[in-house]
Amino acid sequence: MQLAAGYRYIRRYWLWFAVYAAAAAVCLWLTRANTVPAAYMGTAADPAVFMTPQELEISEVYSAQRNWLFFISYPWEWGIYIIMLFSGWSGRMEKRLKASRLPGFLKLPLYVALVNAIVFAAWLPVRFIGYRLSYNNGISTQGVLSWLRDKAVSFGVETVPLIIAIAVAFWFIRKGGRWWFKLWLLSVPLILFMMVIQPVFVDPLFNRYSRLSDPVLEQQILLLADRADVPADRVYEADMSTKSNAYNAYVNGIGPTLRIVLWDTLLRLEQKEALLIVAHEMGHYVLHHLEWSALGAVASALFMLALGSWLLRRIVRRWGSAWDVGSGAQLSAVPVILLLVSVLGFASLPFSNFVSRQAERAADRYAMELIGSSEGGVAMNQKLAKATYDVVYPPLVVRLFRSTHPSDMERIHEAEVYGRGE
Repeated sequence: MQLAAGYRYIRRYWLWFAVYAAAAAVCLWLTRANTVPAAYMGTAADPAVFMTPQELEISEVYSAQRNWLFFISYPWEWGIYIIMLFSGWSGRMEKRLKASRLPGFLKLPLYVALVNAIVFAAWLPVRFIGYRLSYNNGISTQGVLSWLRDKAVSFGVETVPLIIAIAVAFWFIRKGGRWWFKLWLLSVPLILFMMVIQPVFVDPLFNRYSRLSDPVLEQQILLLADRADVPADRVYEADMSTKSNAYNAYVNGIGPTLRIVLWDTLLRLEQKEALLIVAHEMGHYVLHHLEWSALGAVASALFMLALGSWLLRRIVRRWGSAWDVGSGAQLSAVPVILLLVSVLGFASLPFSNFVSRQAERAADRYAMELIGSSEGGVAMNQKLAKATYDVVYPPLVVRLFRSTHPSDMERIHEAEVYGRGE
């Protein structure tokens, strides 16, 4: 394929992107209204009951804006890979590296890091717009330099394992056979290993962690943990107030690295509200959601690798000569592999989000049962919605692709139902 033909494909893609982005903006704007079904109007789940008219307006506009950014971010990333491939950049860069005097063992890491750096730099403006929207609406409290530092750390944390993963994948591909299955077998212990080390080695790169500064609340949490058979002798506090006004808590890690963590913003809530949130996170542990999450990651890796290998063969067969990609184990194939990973990841979101919502719903129920009451549940969910200007009942497409939790409307209603003993 001549270079001119490649640029025609690039122009067509970005024309499609412009049409898609405009259509997404119109659809999200038309469905931005913070409405709830008629049965919930005037109840505690109705945002008009607990939000001011100004907060309702901000919620509707801000939600539409951030949802639009989400839905264009994936095609934006795909467009970067399209440019790398159809412009011939990927093949030319591989030839330059091969012709260079660099040691052979440095060429693959350098190529992967360069591709990832280009994608990171091209995606940064989209992420920055999202950050500024959050900051301007009072959700983010993080300064620009601190935000850029976090993004730089994320780039490093993502690039190192990416280099290792691609190097191992290339080695298996060159060996032939069912390389995707061998790669999956190797990925299983690595997935579990990452879940173990994240609380100790990864999380502290972004935030400071200390013992919970409220000893009374910590004692109450540890009593709940004892009742739930959660093995914890201390509660950690993350200094998230320097970055956000949102509320959150979580239980992560496996075995010796298991941790109960509260964002320090959670201390602004009433104790009964904070305890419900922490009890919810304990529910994930007691209901074995952490283990199921690990099994889900392992199972999805098997499916993605099998489907990805099938697609990679066919894509290389169809476009390889045009892109100067002779096999899936060439450096010039890296953008193809990353494009496949991104597309398959986006396509899998409705399924993974559905599973996540069921787990979150079960954890909500467990929290109320552990405490024996839903008292504070309604006010707590209302405060969570107000803190991030959530639309309490998002449009269907948003729920499918973005909602990892039940809607605020559903959670408020469930707290009311439990409180009535139904």
